[in-house]
Amino acid sequence: MALNIADLFEHAVDAAPDKPAVKVGDRAVTFAELEADANRLAHYLTSRGIGAGDHVAIYAKNSIEHVVCVLAIVKVRAVNINVNYRYVESELDYLFDNADVKALLVERTYAPLVAACYPKHEQLQTVVVLPDVLEPDDSSDISSFDGVLWDDALAGQSAERDFEARSNDDLHIIYTGGTTGFPKGVMWRHEDFWRVLGGGIDFMSGALLEEMDQSEQAKLDGRMVTFPLSPLMHGGAQAGLLMHLFAGHLTIVEPKFDPVRTWEIIEREGVQLIFMTGDAMARPLIEAWEEKAASGTPYDCPNLLAISSSAAIFSPPVKERWMKAFPNSFFTDSIGASETGFQGTGLQDAKNISTDGPVVSLGPHVVVLDEDNRVIDIETGVGRTGRLARGGHVPVGYYKDEKKSAETFLVIDGARYSVPGDFARIETDNRVTMLGRGSNCVNTGGEKVYPEEVEMAIKRHPSVYDVLVVGVADEKYGQSVTAVVELREGATLELEELRSFLREYLSGYKLPRALVRVPQIPRNATGKAQYPKAKELALESLTGV
Repeated sequence: MALNIADLFEHAVDAAPDKPAVKVGDRAVTFAELEADANRLAHYLTSRGIGAGDHVAIYAKNSIEHVVCVLAIVKVRAVNINVNYRYVESELDYLFDNADVKALLVERTYAPLVAACYPKHEQLQTVVVLPDVLEPDDSSDISSFDGVLWDDALAGQSAERDFEARSNDDLHIIYTGGTTGFPKGVMWRHEDFWRVLGGGIDFMSGALLEEMDQSEQAKLDGRMVTFPLSPLMHGGAQAGLLMHLFAGHLTIVEPKFDPVRTWEIIEREGVQLIFMTGDAMARPLIEAWEEKAASGTPYDCPNLLAISSSAAIFSPPVKERWMKAFPNSFFTDSIGASETGFQGTGLQDAKNISTDGPVVSLGPHVVVLDEDNRVIDIETGVGRTGRLARGGHVPVGYYKDEKKSAETFLVIDGARYSVPGDFARIETDNRVTMLGRGSNCVNTGGEKVYPEEVEMAIKRHPSVYDVLVVGVADEKYGQSVTAVVELREGATLELEELRSFLREYLSGYKLPRALVRVPQIPRNATGKAQYPKAKELALESLTGV
């Protein structure tokens, strides 16, 4: 046995085979049923020559089949490659080439794009076509790339667990585009992934779990009903799914985010824990909740005890509305990255919501570095700003990118750290205030302005629905703070009105010098900000170019 994703899942299967594992819509599968199909697909992949170290991509929305794919890949010691289902042809070509994809598991609705890309990638020899979870009758042509339908691939394959022994050192890759640049493949050893993303460390105490600890929990009655709202094509949702599978919880997933349907599911299934991506999900959800309450027939969700946000801003005004609606629930802001895993969490208090950014307690092996990459003493460094770094269990590096790996994964005083570039200000009691990604920092008149801090303040304005802040070249200041704003329907807002409003929350040098109104703020499927696109929109508006 090894500290391997496949082994950890199989321990849960053995502990609770008849408990429900995953549910989509009205369809639920038990741990034993999920295992059987994963074994069948794994045997099919083996028959196609897929084995240890081969890269297999999943190009699909959330579905039970998607979960089966993740498990089948790790069962044969292959390497999971996540694909953003919003990619266009050129982006797919880049990923298939960069990731050296040898097999592809794809929903049928994306067949036309696969047909366009397939001839350009000689190493891609196997394509399994999943039924589309939203359009089950989709009949897109798959003949041009010799696609094999899901049912045909699984037919006749063994459901037995008879695979070779696995290793802690098997790789699991998460492709992350972050907020800038081309997608990068973060290479995790399975053991390290489990420790910092799969629940293998007690996030508060730092104590290491033993291999069977989570599966022992799976034997207990009263396991949780959890609902990660983000697509499994992103690392955070994938990690949450696996962590809950290891512990025997029921995980509900949906192929498409819809706030009304989300509340209906939470109510019907008695969901206890939801994971969401900041305001991009929190705002439409609370508005749907409030609208239903105003109708006189509110949703009834007494079991919803924990609400967790990560990867994007959960702004004070939106957070306040949630806390009013759920006064007895626990709210947490969690921080981390595909390159670090969990770095810290903050339990939010309705009477003490930060106006600067999420305030979190640092997790195990997390430190703050100064500009010379020296570790700042947390106790004596209160008020100082630096880059967050995580030691201990960190990734091997970026796939096929030695230069970027050397920039992100640093050796400091003999210890290896992951430093993706998130800045934070040190507070008391081992806490920090998150300020945002340094690559997005605006240098204006010799001062550093972190976009997320300004965005948090701007979102308090009643006319603002969403906002991103970028730096635009300025002859006098070097860069000027520019607010790219999506207004509420029917609302108006002028720059001076916004600047006057913000003076209560921000220093003068942080106030926007330009305001650009757009129909919709650019974000990806999970709500992560797309700053390069926001800057393009700002430049188009301000310069006409």
